[in-house]
Formats: sequence, structure tokens, C-alpha cells
Amino acid sequence: MAKLMNLLMFIIIILISLLLSPCLCCPQYQREALLQFKASLVGNSTTSSAFTFLPSWNSSDTSGCCHWERVGCDSQQVIITHLQLDNITLAASESIITSDILSPLFHLKTLTSLIISDNDMHGEIPGAGFANLTNLVTLYMDDNSFTGFIPPQLFSLRNLETLNLTNNLLHGTLNIQAVSKLRSLSLSFNLLQGNPVTLGNLTSLEKLTLRDNKFSGVIPSSLFGLKELNYLDLRQNSFSMEIPMEIGNLSKMIVLLLGQNNFLGNIPESIQNMEHLTVLDLQDNFLSGDIPTWLFDFNSITDLHLGGNRLSLGNKTILPRSSNSLSELSLRSCNLSGEIPIWIANLTRLYFLDLSKNNLTGSFPHWLADQHLNYLILSANKFSGSLPPRLFQSQRLSVLVVSNNNFSGLLPDTIGEAVELRVLMLSGNAFSGAIPKSISALSYLVLLDLSSNNFSSNEFPIFNQTSPLAYIDLSSNNLSGEVPVTFPLNVKLLQLSRNHFSGFLPQKLSSFRQLQYLDLHDNNITGVISEFVCHLSSLQILSLRSNSFKGSIPMNLWNLSALQILDLSGNNLSGKIPNSLGNLTGMIDEHEDASSCIITDSGLPSLFSMENNYLKELEVSWKNTKLGLQCRNLKWYTFFDLSNNRLSGEIPDSFGGLKGLKSLNLSTNKLSGNIPMNFGYMQSLESLDLSHNDISGEIPETLAKLLELTYLDLSNNK
Repeated sequence: MAKLMNLLMFIIIILISLLLSPCLCCPQYQREALLQFKASLVGNSTTSSAFTFLPSWNSSDTSGCCHWERVGCDSQQVIITHLQLDNITLAASESIITSDILSPLFHLKTLTSLIISDNDMHGEIPGAGFANLTNLVTLYMDDNSFTGFIPPQLFSLRNLETLNLTNNLLHGTLNIQAVSKLRSLSLSFNLLQGNPVTLGNLTSLEKLTLRDNKFSGVIPSSLFGLKELNYLDLRQNSFSMEIPMEIGNLSKMIVLLLGQNNFLGNIPESIQNMEHLTVLDLQDNFLSGDIPTWLFDFNSITDLHLGGNRLSLGNKTILPRSSNSLSELSLRSCNLSGEIPIWIANLTRLYFLDLSKNNLTGSFPHWLADQHLNYLILSANKFSGSLPPRLFQSQRLSVLVVSNNNFSGLLPDTIGEAVELRVLMLSGNAFSGAIPKSISALSYLVLLDLSSNNFSSNEFPIFNQTSPLAYIDLSSNNLSGEVPVTFPLNVKLLQLSRNHFSGFLPQKLSSFRQLQYLDLHDNNITGVISEFVCHLSSLQILSLRSNSFKGSIPMNLWNLSALQILDLSGNNLSGKIPNSLGNLTGMIDEHEDASSCIITDSGLPSLFSMENNYLKELEVSWKNTKLGLQCRNLKWYTFFDLSNNRLSGEIPDSFGGLKGLKSLNLSTNKLSGNIPMNFGYMQSLESLDLSHNDISGEIPETLAKLLELTYLDLSNNK
């Protein structure tokens, strides 16, 4: 009996605790709003991913929507306060998502934080809907495709502290006078237009980001009255005139980013008033005059970027205190001459140094090798001599760029001891000898550029097959032997042109399944173009120009669906041009993706910006001249060059389907027959060269449809 009573008491206690415990069942109207949002988002999808999208958002779930994923609630009032809906549309729908999808969420008036970033959402920002969310403190709408004006209703949200509209397509005039409590405003990477906004009433504003817009003119004077402002980012706009002296009124400034604009004049002395300044970015403007010495006396500045202006350090002796806090220093293109200033040795906390594009001379200082920098960029100067072995004995060196100098001699064997090295660029010098085998010990190396030197050998480092090394440029050297294939399996770019490689194409090339860019032009490679090349499905650029290939063009080359540039010119190829080449998808469709030589690897250090112009240009035949295409522009061009071979037969009719093709060169072959009538469908064609063949018949009238055509050579035919 006692045991039964104890059991009953235990059950009663459990029931009472359940009744008294707080329920996490959010209000019914909020639950229905979330379910309606989900339903409208996946309504047009036919893929199975839609059925697994936000699985916890289920109408049959009785536990309450505060338990649902991406939902946050106030634990006391049991109301929805946070929604984190970033990067969800790709998983939920196949169709274009418009801003109308947000309508159900505007019933959630208790929201204090809403994140809808990275959703490629189109249409205008629904201002009337956002006007309902009066409790919003944080609103992230970045990385979408919103268009139109920024609605004034956003600036009636009196509790808003953070607003991020980064990377949209917004435009118009921004009027935010009424947002007295706004503490953080980010409008980065939009297409905003119009006059600079009036900011005078934003008395509590602490963070203002207008990066990557279309703002122009002077910085509005009202901005300088924002006494609480400590973060200002106006980079990548078109602001002009001088930086106003009143900028020094922003005495609480911690981060000041004004780079990549059109500012003129001197660096304002009033910046000295910013006692808490830690980051100053003025690079890539039109600033002139001397770099003031007081910039190096700040106790707080850690990042100082002045490169890409018309500034000058002159021959002044600047001796920063050894306690100087500088960790990043960019004096790129600042008219430096002579040897590297010795005062840099006093910057004991420095880990990023960019002195590129100056007139610095002399040998590589031993004291600089002892600095143990993470990033060292000295390209485009006039340094000479060899690199000191101790440079590579640093356990911190991550990026070394000394391209386009007069360095010479052998690379030290200690190069393999720089265990953290991720980027090594030594192009455009006079280094000689063999490539040190110890390079293969660099287990974090992502990019290796040794092009345009005097390296010579037929033996190459053997890299670990799983190494992250993806970008390799050994072009324009004196390397010989068979085409090397001792590279990692994930290599994406392989430039081996302008060497003395010979023999056949190695079968091992077929193992590089991620290869996007293969350039072997101007070597002595012989034999046929093997079928295994057709299995490199990721290939976007293939240049085998000016070798000694013979035989026919592989029938299955059309399998290279991503191919945009094909250059087989200057060989001994014979036979007919395969009709299947008209099915090269990469020359039919337009391209919006990044080209193969754009560096996007997460393995590269974040401070190191490739800017797509470090790697060697791709040389192509363009309108009867040689043209060097920079990597950043390759995605816009499609080239097909089979000139200077022994090809015969008729031109395939299928070529008319290559609607994305920019240049077609079939000159100096033995082609016969007529020009296909459907050539008029190659709507993007800018250059057509069929000269020096045996083509007969009439010139098709359909060529008049080629509205982009600016170069046409049909000479020396019949």
C-alpha cells in the first residue's frame, strides 16, 4: 500500500511540474505565419530538396514553434524575436524568388532580429511591410538582388541598430534623417545612385558602411557631426574632391576606410585627432604630397594602407618607436627609391608589408629576412642579387611575392622549410638552375608562379597527390624533357608554355579531373592529340598552339562542355574538322561564372588579394594580331583557333550553332567547299578569318546578320 501511495505522489508531482513549466508554444498567428512563409517558398519546387526544407517547421508539431530551427524566442513572453533565414532559397525553390515571399513575416511584430541574407531575392524592398516591424533592432538583407529605392519606412524603425543591405541592386537617394537610434548601417555593394545622404540626425550612429556603391561628390558635411561614429567605410565609390578637414571631428573613430575612390589633395592633418584610430585605409585614390610622419607615431594604429596614390615618402628618415603597434603597412606605388627604409626594422609587430610598384634597389636585406613576416610583397621594383636562405627558414611566411625584379641565382634549398607558405610568386626575374625539389615539402602551398625566369632542368619536384597546390605557372623558362605530371591531383591551372618540352602528351594528364586551364603552347610536343584529353571535363581553356602535333582532331573533343578557348593552331593536324565540335556547349552559352584563373581557394590567406592579374596573360590570335588576355577577362571571351594546320574538307555546318563564339580562325589550311549559310547565326562573332584556303562559292548574305563582326578576312580563296 505504501509503495502504491509513493507512486501516486510521484505521478502527481510530475503532472504539477508539467503544468507549472513554461510553455514554448508561440502564439498561433505567429506559427501560421511561419508555415505560410515556408509553403509559399517551396510551392513551385519539384525537387525532393523542397520536402526536406526546414523539416521542423511542421504543422503537426505540437511542441511549439520556439523549438523550430532558425527561430529564436523570448523565453519569458514566449514570442518570436529572432529569425535567421540566410541562404535558404536555393534549398527550397528552383524559381526566382521575389520580395513578395516576405509578406507572411510582416505579421511577426515582435521580431527584434531578422536575417534574410544570401538569398538572391529579387524585386523592391517592401517598405509597407517592414513598417510593421517596429521592434526590429537588427536587419540583415545583404547579398540579394533587391532593386529600386530604399523605402523610407525602413528609417522609421526607431529601435534599429544594425541595417545591412550589402550586395544588392538598389539605387536612388537615401534619406535617413529620422533614424535617431540607428547604430549600424551597412549598404555595401549596392548600385545606389544619387546625391550623398543627409546624416545629421543619426546622433547615435556608431557604424556606417556604404562600400561598393555609386556615391559621388564630396563627403556630406553633416556626417562629421556624428560624434558617436567609430566605424566608417566609404570604399569603392566615386567620392571626389579633398577629404574635408572636418573629418577630424570624428574623435571616436576606430576604423576609417576611404580607399578606392577619387579623393584628391593631401592627407588631412586633422586625422591626428582620432586618438583611438586603429585602421586607416586611403589606398587607390589620387592623394598627393608627402606622407606625414605623424602617421607613424600613433600608438593605436595597427593597419595603415596608403598604396596606389600619388603620395611620396621622399628621403625623409622616419624612425617609428619600437613600441609601434603597426601590423599591416602598405606603401605600394608611393615613389619609394633607394634601399628599403631601415626604419621598417623597428616595426616589431609587423606581419604584412607591401612595398610593390616603387623604385627600390639593392639586394634583399638580411634584416628583412629576420623580420619573420607573414606577407611580403616586393614586386615591380629593381631589386637584384639572390634571395637569402634564412628568408625561407621563417615559420610564419605565408605569402612571398617578388615578381618583376632583377633577382638572379639559384633558389635556396631552404625553400622547403617555409612550412606555412601558401603563395610563392617569383616570376619575371632571372632565377636559374633546377627548381628545388624541396618545394614539394610545402604542404600548404596553393599558388606557385615561377614563370619568366631561366629555370632549366628535365627533373621536377614530386608533389603529394593530395597537396592543395592548384595554380601552377612555369611558363617562359628553359625547362625540357617530357611534359611534367608530378603535380597534385586537384591542380586547376597548369601553364607550361614557352619551354622546351618534347615527346607525347602524357596519359597521366587524364588524372587531373579538376583541371580548368591547360596551356602548353610553344613547345616541341609531338604525336597525336590523344583521346584521353576529352575526359578532362572541367577544362575551360586548352592551348596546344605552336607544337608538332599531327593526325586528326579527336572526335570526342566536344565532350569538353566547359571549353571556352580552344587553340590548336600552328601544328600539323590533318583530316576533316569533326562536325561534333559544333556542340561545344561552352561556346554556345553565355558565361557568368568566374574564369578558371581566378583564385577563389579558401586556402589562400584572406589578406592576399589576387585581383585576377597576377598570373600570366593568355596569348591568343585576335584580328590577325597577338593579344594577351588577362585572367579577369577570360570569362567574357570564347575563341576557336585551328589556323596554320593541314586540315581539309568542308567547314562543318554545325559551327553555326556556336552562338557565344567571339573569334573563329580557320585560316591557312586546305579547307574547301562553301561558307556555311548558318554562319549568320553566330550572333556574338567579332572576328572571322577563313583566309588562305580553297573555299569557293559566294559569300553568304547571312553574314550581314553578324552585327558584332568587326574583322573579316576571306582573302586567298576561290
